Amino acid sequence: MPIVYAAALKTSRMNAVEAALDAGAGAATLVIGTAALSGATGVLATITLADPAGTVSGAVLTFAGMPKAAVASATGTAAKAELRDSGGAVVASGLTVGTSATDIIINSTAISAGQTVQINSGTITHG
Repeated sequence: MPIVYAAALKTSRMNAVEAALDAGAGAATLVIGTAALSGATGVLATITLADPAGTVSGAVLTFAGMPKAAVASATGTAAKAELRDSGGAVVASGLTVGTSATDIIINSTAISAGQTVQINSGTITHG
């Protein structure tokens, strides 16, 4: 049976994620990658988020300023994403990526170097 958190604690934790993204001098980034995404390995596109990165309502962090786009730096199938602060440190990893019913909604999971990758929306929901 999974752990169940109180609603106020879920909100507090999501606010901490948003604060970590916005800490530092610049905007956070969303890194879209292949299933092998780790550090510089598997990176397909890096998209600069708004600053502040988003808003929290209850247990949900919703990213601001969507849609956003960037030019892909590599070719592959998008499978997961990471949120990194302005210094490049990973704040959250293992986000799901797809064209529907995922944390990060993009225009296509088939990505080619040089193509525009568009994020249509993004949310993280505390379980």
